[in-house]
Amino acid sequence: MPSVRCESAVVQPDDGTPTVRLERWVGPWAQDDPNAAFKAEVAEYTLLDPLETLRGLADFTGVPEGALARYVLAKWACAGNEALLEIGPGMIERLWQIVVAAEADGGDPARLEAYHALRGMLSWLRSGSADAE
Repeated sequence: MPSVRCESAVVQPDDGTPTVRLERWVGPWAQDDPNAAFKAEVAEYTLLDPLETLRGLADFTGVPEGALARYVLAKWACAGNEALLEIGPGMIERLWQIVVAAEADGGDPARLEAYHALRGMLSWLRSGSADAE
């Protein structure tokens, strides 16, 4: 599949503080795209307005919206790298529940679906690794 060139949504003003344009995205992607599950989730979540929540939290805490947005992005983005160091009990449980559900069903289609779900999650976890291809 050819690579898609995306217009950057990040602007670096003279003061050095990056500015990110929040944009909606609904695809497209190929049916056999190994990142299809992630892309579908991105498409779903980009329909929401995260600033609504950030405004409420900013009003409640007194922390500026931009600082909260940076916090949320940094915390989420770093979670993958932290998981490489110590996957943690929450992620282990999420991965394990996929296996449990497939084994409870017992059929090959459920096992194949579990494989694809696990592969997608592990692919995301590996994306921060120097060994990821």
